[in-house]
Amino acid sequence: MNLRGRNKISPEFSMSSMTDVVFLLLIFFMLTSPVITPEALDLILPKAKGKTTSKTTLSVSITKDLQVYINSERISNSALESTLKSRLAGEENPTIILRAEEGVPIEKAVNVMDIANRNSYKIVLAVKPE
Repeated sequence: MNLRGRNKISPEFSMSSMTDVVFLLLIFFMLTSPVITPEALDLILPKAKGKTTSKTTLSVSITKDLQVYINSERISNSALESTLKSRLAGEENPTIILRAEEGVPIEKAVNVMDIANRNSYKIVLAVKPE
């Protein structure tokens, strides 16, 4: 008479399913890690088709020759901040449009942005329409 059970449980452990899961996780993290870069800023610039809702009070333009204009009047770099203060005095929510030509060094545009930041002026960077 055979008293042994027909269903024997194997004491071996199969690692194949666990290696499949680990492999899939490895592939997932390898694919998503280049997308997440903590040091870089992902900037999406606005299209030039829309209209600006803010009231523009004056425009600062910088040409390729590094000449600075407020509206259509030429201003020296040293007198830029004092001229902006005098023209925007008494304005409620003063706004400046910064128009910099292609090829202008970034330091010149940052200088105007720094003046606007120090004096709490709102600044909008103008872009070329598509």
